[in-house]
Amino acid sequence: MRIYSKISIAVLALTFFMCQGKEESASPSEVAGLASDHFDPKGKAPSDHTLAVWENWKKTLPFDDKRDYEEAQKGFIAAPDFRQIKNAEGRVIWDIGRYDFLLNNQDYKTIHPSLQRIATLNMGYGLFKVTDGIYQVRGFDLSNMTLIEGKTGWILYDVLTTKETAAAALKFANEQLGERPVTAVIYSHSHADHFGGVRGVINEEDVIAGKVKVIAPAGFMNFAVSENVIAGNAMNRRLFYQYGVLLPVSPYGHVDQALSKNVSSGALGLIAPTISISKPIEELVVDGVKMIFQNTPNTEAPVEMNTYIPEKKALWMAENVTATIHNIYTLRGALVRDALTWSKKISEALYMFGEEAEVMFASHHWPRFGNERVQEVLRAQRDTYGHIHNTVLNLANQGVTVNEVHNVYEVPKSLQQQWAARSYHGSVEHNSRAIINRYLGYWDANPLTLIPIPERESAPLFVEMMGGSAPIIKKGNALYKEGKYLMAAEILNKLVFAEPDNQEAKDLLADCYEQIGYQQESTSLRNTFLAGAYELRNGIPGGEMPKSVTPDIIRAMSTETWLDFLGVKLNSKKAEGISFKMNIITPDNNEKFIVELSNSTLSNLKGFTSKNADLTLTLNRADLNLTMMGVKTFEDLLKEGKAKVEGNVQILGQLVGLLDEFDPRFEILPGTKRDKFQAVKADGGFDEPAFVED
Repeated sequence: MRIYSKISIAVLALTFFMCQGKEESASPSEVAGLASDHFDPKGKAPSDHTLAVWENWKKTLPFDDKRDYEEAQKGFIAAPDFRQIKNAEGRVIWDIGRYDFLLNNQDYKTIHPSLQRIATLNMGYGLFKVTDGIYQVRGFDLSNMTLIEGKTGWILYDVLTTKETAAAALKFANEQLGERPVTAVIYSHSHADHFGGVRGVINEEDVIAGKVKVIAPAGFMNFAVSENVIAGNAMNRRLFYQYGVLLPVSPYGHVDQALSKNVSSGALGLIAPTISISKPIEELVVDGVKMIFQNTPNTEAPVEMNTYIPEKKALWMAENVTATIHNIYTLRGALVRDALTWSKKISEALYMFGEEAEVMFASHHWPRFGNERVQEVLRAQRDTYGHIHNTVLNLANQGVTVNEVHNVYEVPKSLQQQWAARSYHGSVEHNSRAIINRYLGYWDANPLTLIPIPERESAPLFVEMMGGSAPIIKKGNALYKEGKYLMAAEILNKLVFAEPDNQEAKDLLADCYEQIGYQQESTSLRNTFLAGAYELRNGIPGGEMPKSVTPDIIRAMSTETWLDFLGVKLNSKKAEGISFKMNIITPDNNEKFIVELSNSTLSNLKGFTSKNADLTLTLNRADLNLTMMGVKTFEDLLKEGKAKVEGNVQILGQLVGLLDEFDPRFEILPGTKRDKFQAVKADGGFDEPAFVED
């Protein structure tokens, strides 16, 4: 572990702001010379074609606009004398120091220059003053923790992802500003990096006793849990790509997560809100501070709220307006978001609060200062979401399909020249396709694509018709040398699906993916292509698996959601010819369910029981939690007298035997599954996140 003095940390935190006028950059040969530093022995330096793309972006984007650097450093108070945060067992769960290469004032031509710009801005680390009575701790997790001075204590707005980072952030703020008790916690929305650290800053006993208020938008608990359960295993596997979860931190690998550096990997918690904001606009005095909440459902999250503090002319935009255009469709998987509603809610905030606000701040990035600047950024993001919605549908109504639109849609030049309208978390490519998917679905209206042949089955025919692997590899190499990486990948992908053990083909495809990744401004696209290249070369990586279900999440999960998930886990082939009816009764929360297996389908119905059930299981929901967590089996609970049954108890064992256990490392790219994972983590054993933000 590296130890820094407070002075040296402050210097690190400010150095990159002070050096932005310099234009020193490595020559192509110097960049190529960095190849020996690549985390992967098969990794390549940027090609001449990638260097040309880099140079073009460097010339055409507004790098002379330094306002973000000025705003990001404004109000800096102090940085801590540590770069890592550990849990009680001594495991590193947060390490911003891994990214210190970004503070070297060096242009890395393996990174899109715009992406390196925001990756460097995201190195802001420590305590910052937003305005009188409002502070933020930044750089301790994917999100910021905001502290607002109340009459008797701190009001905390969003509390990071994990207990450890939240506790460290609050402790550091108290050391610098004077210790105050926490009187309220506000969750801006239902993504875990905004609530998961709650147990590091308050305890549930104080909430139950009424000493601490927990405030959230109506519907918060349902969406905080349900978004990550039903398809949780698939989402976790896909986040390996979007978030580069197991991609080493390096100029050749993971450099940023757009919203901040990455997600911490400690203990994720959840304490239920005591106050729900349900009206479109709702005023509340929280520990002496008047707050006006603006509910913005179906924007960046299913439930989310902005907040205006009129006394301070301070506008909190949650995650609806940050320093990036966000995901309309998140690649890890979630319902496609409503870009039009998102645009309208920003416009509503602009005209309700933005015309007088003097500072705008959010759960990620840095504040925007001055009314003119606040309005500028609000309009830029409102118009970006509005334009992509309207123009993509204009194109769709002219016959442009979901598989074509990303090659046709263009962001207006006026928005392209505004940093607030750049897509670091989302991307123009996948967001434009998402608009059509939301309205028209995945079908491109070609009859053949209604019943497509699986690629693993069709690829051998393509390879045969192209004359086999040799001419494909020859042509792939030629296209690679011409810088036509997507074209090369198109044919090499067919070969890899036809011949999963053809390592030469996989390595060449990986080379194409790597160059495509280097060229991406969006972290979601960069990480996806680089993670794909890594797996093609080395197999699916090992390392700590993301955990989307924690004890707090399970306690908050409805019994109905858990039963729905059992329906997803049912192996329908094994269940053929088996049928039963089971009642489940949980007296401590007065719930009852019919669970029925018929026609290889497991269904459940809340509020009903069957008079002719084959089995009735009665147990408290508090005890059922232990089974849901995998701590105890139904048999254990029966032996302990915590559950009782009437009828055929063997049905419980039968049901368990019909459920699949999902493999969190299922194969995406052919030939990448290994019995013993060959890839190792190249950045020192930093374990990866429990939840993600998107």
